[in-house]
Amino acid sequence: MIDLRSDTVTRPSEEMRAAIASAQVGDDVYADDPTVNALEERVADMFGKEAGVFTPTGSLSNQLGIRTLVRPGEELLTETFSHIVRAELGAGAAFSGITTRTWEGDHGLLVAQEAMAIARPDSGPYLVSTKAIAVENTHNFGGGTVQPIDEIRALRKLTSSVGIAMHLDGARIWNAHIATGISFKDYGDNFDTVSVCFSKGLGAPIGSMLLSTKERASEARVWRKRYGAGMRQVGLLAAGANFALDNNLPALAQDHRRAREIAIACSLAAPTSVDLDYVHTNIVVLNLVGSSESAQQIAASLKDAGILSSALGPTTLRLVTHRDLADADISKTNSVLPDLLERAFKS
Repeated sequence: MIDLRSDTVTRPSEEMRAAIASAQVGDDVYADDPTVNALEERVADMFGKEAGVFTPTGSLSNQLGIRTLVRPGEELLTETFSHIVRAELGAGAAFSGITTRTWEGDHGLLVAQEAMAIARPDSGPYLVSTKAIAVENTHNFGGGTVQPIDEIRALRKLTSSVGIAMHLDGARIWNAHIATGISFKDYGDNFDTVSVCFSKGLGAPIGSMLLSTKERASEARVWRKRYGAGMRQVGLLAAGANFALDNNLPALAQDHRRAREIAIACSLAAPTSVDLDYVHTNIVVLNLVGSSESAQQIAASLKDAGILSSALGPTTLRLVTHRDLADADISKTNSVLPDLLERAFKS
């Protein structure tokens, strides 16, 4: 099967498996796993942060980040379709008592003034106060769109003036960096907490990380243990992440090229199904409004042809490219999917 459901489906290469097998390890709850300690220092330095905390998932690193910025009963703002409010099952409320409000961005893209328009800092004893804003880069459900750095900087300036913190859900920040050339430190400078993920485009089997100050990292470690994610000889997983950083970053450009090839083929067959201006990285989100077939039906037809995709709703189909694909897989996809779309939009 050609698996386009997500970039989380990648399997570690033989070279990565060898690095994992030979990793030096210790007990990370006691902070004496040398491989994970080195990874935390390395990634923190990449983003200009003081410290990192290795976590098994990006959802956890997000939740630890906002936990350190927003107290129970206070408010987090984020975009309507961001992962932190749509795909983390209400964890901010369930774990931390955080209330959330959202603004809707075009394809998830940040406009600083739109976010600040709903912000209510220092609202006094009778109203909820906004304490942090979360930005997702790249934006998953927006179609892998890259947040404009000028809007990030503008939002940072506005929030700093009123005491609102900023969190970066950077699960695919590696893709944003490859697509734009903007440095990781330039991104990190604009956020108080940063979450990054190693198990998507970089191809590690497990692992994410929260980056921030030493003080917040220490607080996050307490909550990581409290949530049941204190880990022992986790250097095995950190070695996979290290290998990915050493070897797999440049290949993300190939993922982006392949996603665009799929998007172009779909656009030629059904022009309203995708806007090429918003295909920035490795995700293609198809809009099936006006189609005679639902996303689930088209996904089923693709599966019959040996291609897996994700139906995210009745009219939304997502395809994600990743390092385990070959050009032949893209060619086959482009020999099947456009015909399905053309038929569905003409029926």
